[in-house]
Amino acid sequence: MKDIKDLNEFLGAHFLYTYDNGWKYEFYVKNKNTVDYRIHTGMVGGRWVKDQKADIVKITDGVFKVCWTEPTGTDVSLDFVPNENKLHGVIFFPKWVHEHPEITVCFQNDFIDVMEASRVKYETYPKYVVPEFGKIFYKKNEGINNEKVISEAPYEGMIEKMMSQELAFS
Repeated sequence: MKDIKDLNEFLGAHFLYTYDNGWKYEFYVKNKNTVDYRIHTGMVGGRWVKDQKADIVKITDGVFKVCWTEPTGTDVSLDFVPNENKLHGVIFFPKWVHEHPEITVCFQNDFIDVMEASRVKYETYPKYVVPEFGKIFYKKNEGINNEKVISEAPYEGMIEKMMSQELAFS
């Protein structure tokens, strides 16, 4: 993937990255206000989401911020520096997600009512804040609104399979 300078080049980008704490995530900038993602490992490994509304902006050439609030009440702010293969993320988990992460490990789109009910049933404060730097180890522009990029639940070995297929097509 060539260097990304402007927002129109960032749209359609697909990333795989590992936070310094070891958590592996996958992220697709679907269009100017929507993202899809899969969480492969970590506290909520196995969770995946499509069509999450987000605020996506260019900070300066080659630096982009993506922010959103999930139906769980989790707030996320990601700063991507793709030309340097790095990012910084801050995840603000509500208390209930930190104490009951298994509730969120699903295809969220099919369980929004469960997420909303859990926000009411369990405590949301204090938030469990996870600020982490990460390293991008895969990036490719898949085009805007490509429903094939994130189309199934994450599974063990998925990242390795994706990487081996990519190498086969290189």
